[in-house]
Amino acid sequence: MENTDHKQKDIDSHKVMASLSYVWVLCLVPLVFARRSEFAQFHAKQGLLLFMVEILAWLVFWIPLFNVLLFIMIILFSLLGIRSALDGKYWVMPILGKYVNKLNL
Repeated sequence: MENTDHKQKDIDSHKVMASLSYVWVLCLVPLVFARRSEFAQFHAKQGLLLFMVEILAWLVFWIPLFNVLLFIMIILFSLLGIRSALDGKYWVMPILGKYVNKLNL
């Protein structure tokens, strides 16, 4: 019971910090300033991965259709991530979510 109370307190106190994770370079804020929050770190790692995909999209901007679809996906994932963080939910991004565990931060 105490463990679930602790997790809920962590979620409640870090919702806004976790939502920053999906706003471009602001993913670094929770990575640095909320190191002890499991909830904020979960979302920060997903946000960092999304940020890296966005940088890669900039590098392949010369492929118009691919780039547009990729940026639509990035915006959609960002909005869904912000919403889930503010709702206090753990949300795993489709396609990219399975690579988050490979980020060893």
